[in-house]
Amino acid sequence: MSGSRSSGNGRPTIRDVAREAGVSIGTVSAVINERGQVAEETRRHVQRFITELGFEPNNTARSLKRRRISSIGFVVPDLDNPFFAAVAEGVQRGIGDNDILLMLCITWSQTEREEYFARILRTQRLDGVIYLTGTGLPSSSLLELARAGSVVFVDEVLPGIDVPFVSSNNLAGARAIARHVIEQGHRRIAIAGGPPRLWTSEQRLAGFRESLAAAGIDTDAAPYVAGDYSERSGYLAAARFLLGPREEWPTAVLCANDLMAIGVMRYCRENDIAIPAELSITGFDDIAAAELLQPALTTVAQPGLEMGRAAAELLLHRTGVRPEPPATTHFQTSVRIRNSVTGAA
Repeated sequence: MSGSRSSGNGRPTIRDVAREAGVSIGTVSAVINERGQVAEETRRHVQRFITELGFEPNNTARSLKRRRISSIGFVVPDLDNPFFAAVAEGVQRGIGDNDILLMLCITWSQTEREEYFARILRTQRLDGVIYLTGTGLPSSSLLELARAGSVVFVDEVLPGIDVPFVSSNNLAGARAIARHVIEQGHRRIAIAGGPPRLWTSEQRLAGFRESLAAAGIDTDAAPYVAGDYSERSGYLAAARFLLGPREEWPTAVLCANDLMAIGVMRYCRENDIAIPAELSITGFDDIAAAELLQPALTTVAQPGLEMGRAAAELLLHRTGVRPEPPATTHFQTSVRIRNSVTGAA
């Protein structure tokens, strides 16, 4: 029976419910929004037709009229990565005192979980979604979610889905830190890259290689291993780079994020490789632990908390709750020079 008596556009409307239930549109609206004086028998009667027709109230449209929203989703790969945790905290701070429920969805960078959450969030009819992909792969459910309501991307962008995007300047940050390493005299430079499909990873790799090429270093000959932004993948990359005679080892490793840099440092400690005397190491993100490491990590800082806050403010602006958009949706990066890089021997 569900959907068989719709007005013809494929999705039942509030007008369809009112006609089938034999009540006014205002009565249906009062039942949906739980307001007004509606007799309990009438409420149950209307609810029965809402269920039979498969009618889904448009929370976003209702919220625009009330100039408030009640719930948003935040899709994130994990919270083990301190940068992602900072973005999540920023999102929560961004919704602030607006009495909004934040639904946290952790995907562990699994395609099937991203698809699952996109489908669930769409059917739940949340007022908006902030999306941080861990796979770089768009799904049909995410495309439908983006078309159906307010979606904002943060940190990562997906091809073929045109939605607002909060980002930092990954390319410039990667260029700058690679240039710093080269200025210390390093020529044998390896790259521990991130997941190949992710926009951030591709931007950082491009920035590293642009600076190497500008210095006359053959980028095709530079050792490269793709990881997954985890400490373990940095450790495994170091095991690949530091094989054979020491005189053939790289003198520096550019890492796609701080966790991978920590993995490289752990491998060096376990194998008595001195940092930075024998190997200089850089990261990206500037997580809180970066300056506490021994030696402190030279890295690129990007403001995860501020990015999360901006994403939340942008979503509130798009749903009509916040009159002004955030001050910026594109943040600058900067190099933090510490002790993990020294001059090449």
